[in-house]
Amino acid sequence: MATLKLTEHEGEVVWLGHVPAGGTLRSRPVERLELGFNGVSGGRHEGENRPSCSRVLNLYPRDTEIRNVRQLTILSEEELAGIAATMGEDSLDPALLGASIVLRGIPDFTHLPPSSRLQSTGGTTLTVDMENLPCVLPGREIEAVHPGKGAAFKPAAEGRRGVTAWVERPGPLALGDRLRLFIPSQRPWNP
Repeated sequence: MATLKLTEHEGEVVWLGHVPAGGTLRSRPVERLELGFNGVSGGRHEGENRPSCSRVLNLYPRDTEIRNVRQLTILSEEELAGIAATMGEDSLDPALLGASIVLRGIPDFTHLPPSSRLQSTGGTTLTVDMENLPCVLPGREIEAVHPGKGAAFKPAAEGRRGVTAWVERPGPLALGDRLRLFIPSQRPWNP
């Protein structure tokens, strides 16, 4: 019995970005990504493992080697527009947020259940880790381009910052690709 069920929802890839290792958080727009088991080759978040960060300080001391489940940052075009509007901007460049992928068409994207899958028609499959909580790093990039607006990012992005994900099945992703959404077939946790 399959533990993941196909939903009626699909997302269209409307933007792709590569965040080079060793640089800032800012992405470079690309038309295609070649995704391997380690994520994006030469990317800031590439690797099978990574040092732990503030997201998991309640589990591990900083810089403990852990599995890398945040190879990619995936945003929703609709939620990105909402962040921009809340900040008083017409639009917000996903490159400033360190985005890997921006999708159009999946409602309430940031709150997808962990372990959901996004699969292209070619079979490239991404596994959602969890919500990507807003932080100050994108605010610094935004401030450099939109002076006076950087501090507005974190509160505006609350509940709309997208998700982190990792590559379950390698392959290419290109602008215009469609990703089908699969979610775990379990009831919500109710302790």
